[in-house]
Amino acid sequence: MTRTPTHRGAPAARGAAERGIPATALRILGPAVLLAAALVALVVALAYGGGADPLTIGDPGPFARWGLPIAKLMVNVSAAGMAGVLVTALFALKAGEREFDIALDTASVSAAIFTIASAMTGFLTFIDAFNPEINAGPEFGSQLGRYLVDTEVGRTWLITTVAGAGLTVLTFAVRSWTATFFVALLALASLVPMGTQGHSGDAADHHIAMTATILHIIGAAVWLGGLLLLVVVRPALKRGPLADVVARYSSIAIAAFVIVAGSGVIRAVVGLRSWDALLSPYGAILIAKVVALVALGILGAWYRGRLISRLREDAASRIFWILIVGELAIMGIASGAAAALARTPPPPGAEPAFVQTPAEILTYQPLPDEPTPIDWIIGWNIDWLWAFISAFAVFFYLAGVWRLHRRGDAWPIYRTVLWVLGMAMLFWVTGGVVNVYQAYLFSFHMIGHMLLTMAIPVMLVAGAPVTLAARAIRKRQDGTRGGREWILWAVHSPAMRVLTNPFVAAGLFVGSLWIFYYTDLFRWSLYDHLGHEWMTAHFLLTGYLFVLTLIGIDPVPYRLPYPGRLLLLIGVMAMHAFFGIAIMMQEGLMVAEWFGSMGRTWGATPLEDQRAGGGIAWSIGEIPTLILAITVAIQWSRSDSRDQKRRDRHADRTGDAELEEYNAKLAALAEKDARAARR
Repeated sequence: MTRTPTHRGAPAARGAAERGIPATALRILGPAVLLAAALVALVVALAYGGGADPLTIGDPGPFARWGLPIAKLMVNVSAAGMAGVLVTALFALKAGEREFDIALDTASVSAAIFTIASAMTGFLTFIDAFNPEINAGPEFGSQLGRYLVDTEVGRTWLITTVAGAGLTVLTFAVRSWTATFFVALLALASLVPMGTQGHSGDAADHHIAMTATILHIIGAAVWLGGLLLLVVVRPALKRGPLADVVARYSSIAIAAFVIVAGSGVIRAVVGLRSWDALLSPYGAILIAKVVALVALGILGAWYRGRLISRLREDAASRIFWILIVGELAIMGIASGAAAALARTPPPPGAEPAFVQTPAEILTYQPLPDEPTPIDWIIGWNIDWLWAFISAFAVFFYLAGVWRLHRRGDAWPIYRTVLWVLGMAMLFWVTGGVVNVYQAYLFSFHMIGHMLLTMAIPVMLVAGAPVTLAARAIRKRQDGTRGGREWILWAVHSPAMRVLTNPFVAAGLFVGSLWIFYYTDLFRWSLYDHLGHEWMTAHFLLTGYLFVLTLIGIDPVPYRLPYPGRLLLLIGVMAMHAFFGIAIMMQEGLMVAEWFGSMGRTWGATPLEDQRAGGGIAWSIGEIPTLILAITVAIQWSRSDSRDQKRRDRHADRTGDAELEEYNAKLAALAEKDARAARR
């Protein structure tokens, strides 16, 4: 029976007080330990690494040199209290209950701190970079305005500050499931611009470093934010529900740890480039951060494996909450070291040489050699975002299949094989030879596009991931929403009802081709790595939705009859072929300042290569469409066979009663006609 917050809070708090650290003291002690450890680690790392040392020329002063890393630290910690708290609350708590409201209030306070810290970071970055004379005159205001509007770093912190202000209001105002879900998405998105700044923007492996930094920021925010949520909601929960919340957070923490650890390794490799660099102050601070993260992983694995299941016991509970405070302290050390690294000069040799070639100016990478047949196997330029997505997708899919197997339920092996093959192809397209050359050759770009939007979705849809998730993931019984509930909510949401309408899905599938390539969206995907990631996700999603309406078994509100599906597919094939022919016949070069300015001396000319890309869209792109048509025809045939067998079984059960009744009606009509003729 649901109780009011007044009746729930006091007994829970008394119960908490009986378990070692009092609930109110823990709520204060946890964040205090986190901030204290972070500030100490930051000051020590800055002093050791020289991140706050005075500059020989244009020194901005100690306030900017020390204030900027402290402001960035507050941005990172408050981002965790904002985004991480929301994510964990959506997965572990129930909307409408007191603990859910506490989580949203915590996120609102954190968002306010995030806003102030972001504004301070932007202002101090301006002071640090330009060393202006601070005054109330119009010249200083004009300089600051140009910095916020005309420079990338200024726009980044302006956008981040505005997003934080909006999130402060939204987290205070919303209380429902759906609204909180979209606010959480906005909170995660507000962390992305920060990942485009720092050393990652100057490194030769620009895109790799930027992707790793963004993943690292989001993973750390979710990990730390969930831990803070456990501390703040402890007084509002009794022992049993609190144990369930902790167990659910542990699932999130494991995934976040994998992302943080993996992206951290990638970023370290890009930043250091050699083992000797570990001997530098930058390397020493990095090692301290790695040690802290490893300790967190070991500590988390130990107490989550040994104590969570016994959290309802007094002794285990007391030890657990003491360890939580210790984990917050270690997280503070890691956060302080991370903030110091952003200000510590990288080791010698880590900075790129002076950019000279046109390809390096445009892509941050030297122009590769002409592709050879062996490059289709050994050529790699991994996009780590999609590498993580592919790995997690395969892992969770196989875990679901294994759970069904242990339960005694069957799952078709061909669906598992197709899902794994689809994810393997996604990994290859986003990290193999296609990704090596797609920025330099339009034909390779089009190969990747055709595979993303047509070939890969056929395999993924055949894997039926929603059906597997609905069968394998345990259903929540306490009113909260887990993975199964959120997946089914998304499938049956009004937006998905619109997107999975066959005509809407077909329109998105075909219309995206023309809109993307004949507007500045194509140019954006080339110049901006975030635009490239959006392009990949967009074409994969539109292809998936279209294929789902044709051959999928996952639930959708409406599917056309099989004749209608074939007619719709034929129309889409015609429009797709016309798109390829249009590119082949085009006289001008698409995004000429990009593909025509690479300084490439090998291979076809840019215009010839563009026409080859049109041919790929017209010819090779139709192969998956033909497979779709054959699959629809086979499903149609099997559907007719099943209908006939169903009618035969019904006739067997009823003794052909329907047929006899029909014959009797015909006989009666014939007798009636005969009597009329005799009269």
